[in-house]
Order: sequence, then C-alpha cells, then structure tokens
Amino acid sequence: MIINGEEKSILIRGELFHCALDLTMHYIGGKWKTIVLWYLRNDKKRFSELKKQIPDITEKMLSLQLKSLEEDGIVKRSVYAEVPPRVEYELTDFGRTLIPVVEAIAQWGRDLGKKEGKLVSREEVL
Repeated sequence: MIINGEEKSILIRGELFHCALDLTMHYIGGKWKTIVLWYLRNDKKRFSELKKQIPDITEKMLSLQLKSLEEDGIVKRSVYAEVPPRVEYELTDFGRTLIPVVEAIAQWGRDLGKKEGKLVSREEVL
C-alpha cells in the first residue's frame, strides 16, 4: 500500500501483509471461514451442530477451519470432561469484532440475491 508516497506493508505476528485488506482476508478468507463465523455469531456450537448447519462442508474441512480460527484467536474451543466428551466452539472477544464485517458481507449478498437471483429450495437445485 502507498502511504504519503511511500510503499508500506503491515508486519503482524511475524507475517508481512501487502495491505489492510490482505490482512483481513488472511483471517476470514476462503470459502468456509465466514460461514463458520456466521453460525457462531450468536452462541456457542458443538462440532456436530456446525456440520448440520453447513451440510456441504466435509468434517475434515470443518475441523481445519475451526483449528485455523482457534490458532488466530478468533474461536475458542472448550472441552468438557464428560462421557462422552463434549466440545464447544464460540467466538472470542477478538472474534466478535469481525461480526459487523461478516454481517456487512451477508447484507451485500442478500441485496445482490434480491436484485439478480431468486430464493429456491435446496431440493429444487439438487
């Protein structure tokens, strides 16, 4: 990015980012992260609940996305010593700062869907 005629980058946690958007997309980029954030925005969820709400994601991919979000400090994983063990995922305070961004992205999609698309049931398309 250019600031006052000088090329600058953002260095955070040992990684160099071209600009603020590059940094943001590092945290929420890809097909699934924003969707996972969407379903965690109101309350904590178990892995199986997230999988039901995102039927097209594989268990492996959901696990990878949750692990990445946890490593970035966006999601907290809580394990309860029960039989069977219970694991819940929830947004951290840092993760909650992304909710306005995710809601703005969702609104943009709703507006585009109303303008150029139509709502259909999943069965109609499959």
